[in-house]
Amino acid sequence: MSHDQVKALLTAPGARFETETVEIRGVPTRVWKQAPPSLRVLTQLVRAYGERDFTVYKDERVTYEAHYRAVCHFAAKLREAGVGKGDRVALAMRNLPEWPVAFFAIVSIGAIAVPLNAWWTGSELQYAMLDSGAKLLVVDGERHDRLKQCYDKLPALEKVVVARGRGEIEGASRLEVLIGTSKDWGSLPDIGLPDVEVLPDDEATIFYTSGTTGHPKGALGTHRNFVTNILSSGYTAARAMLRRGEIPPEMPPHKVVLLVIPLFHVTACSAAMMTVIAAGSTMVFMHKWDPVLAMEIIQREKVNQTGGVPTIAWQLLEHPERGNYDLSTLDTIAYGGAPSAPELVKRIYEEFGALPGNGWGMTETTATVTQHSAEDYLTRPNSAGQPVAPADIKVMDVDATRELGVGEVGELWARGPMIVKGYWNKPEATAETFVDGWVRTGDLARIDEEGFLYIVDRAKDIVIRGGENIYSSEVEDVLYAHPAVTDAALIGVPHKTLGEEPAAVVHLAPGSEASEAELQAWVRERLAGFKVPVSIKFVPETLPRNANGKILKRELKAMFAGEGVA
Repeated sequence: MSHDQVKALLTAPGARFETETVEIRGVPTRVWKQAPPSLRVLTQLVRAYGERDFTVYKDERVTYEAHYRAVCHFAAKLREAGVGKGDRVALAMRNLPEWPVAFFAIVSIGAIAVPLNAWWTGSELQYAMLDSGAKLLVVDGERHDRLKQCYDKLPALEKVVVARGRGEIEGASRLEVLIGTSKDWGSLPDIGLPDVEVLPDDEATIFYTSGTTGHPKGALGTHRNFVTNILSSGYTAARAMLRRGEIPPEMPPHKVVLLVIPLFHVTACSAAMMTVIAAGSTMVFMHKWDPVLAMEIIQREKVNQTGGVPTIAWQLLEHPERGNYDLSTLDTIAYGGAPSAPELVKRIYEEFGALPGNGWGMTETTATVTQHSAEDYLTRPNSAGQPVAPADIKVMDVDATRELGVGEVGELWARGPMIVKGYWNKPEATAETFVDGWVRTGDLARIDEEGFLYIVDRAKDIVIRGGENIYSSEVEDVLYAHPAVTDAALIGVPHKTLGEEPAAVVHLAPGSEASEAELQAWVRERLAGFKVPVSIKFVPETLPRNANGKILKRELKAMFAGEGVA
């Protein structure tokens, strides 16, 4: 079936993925008609999955019923602590069973969840706490130790709740005293959620952008933003099935998902967790990413889906111990947050027998705007897919005055029910970025004649050599295609007359070898000479990334200090 036929069939009146137009902040917007009205309602609906496992962490297994009861009890404790609708509650912890409990308890009473980057230092966490004005903080023991010296500097903070605290806990309450441990949740009394009215466009979250310069901005999301992703993921799966001639099932199948990216990022919280919980699937957590442990978990738990960022897929593919584990249950390896090499798409399918998946989104779009999967991804490995049915994308010129045509490169704009309200307490930045329902993404992109999106680069990541634009993703894709390369980044180094020149940082697969000259020749055979890196540095570990999976290119530039300035 053609893409237009599939879309018409899936979104027809009465169909599961029917769309309708509603007004959001004065802008007529297509939305999923069958989406739950709020995260509160979603919390109540998924209780029906009962004794099915929702989260697995080490030897801890939490059922949907146990999760629901813990959410209700923590929600009641939040109300007792004076947390009301619109109050901000910060959440800083690893991926633990307590994370979704706290999240759904916060949003189910109309408060605003503020997930904080668990990798941040104390001062970075303090900044977000001050900026959001969080009234209450839920942390794990590690984050408590990092933040406790800052509590007296946070005038809005009234209470701290610590999960899995170590030793004496001063100036805070233990979560275990309030609701017990994960093993106790199933036996908690059935008290239901506190009675609060929560509407689709009520504020639900503040996720801080993973910018690499300056202070992060808090993207203010709504309940509608998050429930949109539930049907967006289902729509993508159904679209792929119809495209290959299969009939989508009435109910989504139960899947076991190994989640290895942090829930404080929208890809995990929105694109992954919302899909998992709506389908009654099982989410497996790891304390810390380790490819061998991941393969052990995939074998033991019969994991069907994993991914997150391309590096994870590469490490599973390239690991010398891969043959020691049964990974045959994997049917999907999906990722976002960073471009992937076409070679990775091919190898996932050929070596794992799994279908690859990716998509495009950002914190400001609550993750998913486009999704790409299965055979369409195999035939267009450089693309980020087509927009989901309620979303629109367009490419604008640099002055934001003219929409560009098919194949032309410009700034990507997106709109739909997944776009956040704006930035918390930053009206000027909001006005600059959000325009009549559209978000200006800062990504350079093109759209082909069938509506497939191709991300060319971040605008700030272009290397301009003597007036010639070099899109870093193009060179990185060629480097990734070399059999020895598993991680690569292109950056610009200063040049006296040309302005800048391209340079690369590369991580090789275990046991592989390649020289700078060999890789330069590899690129030269495939791209114009001015795109060949003038210098290539090799690093023993994968490249540094932020929580969004994006390579921290600013850190890499220090490796070329003093080079390329002639």
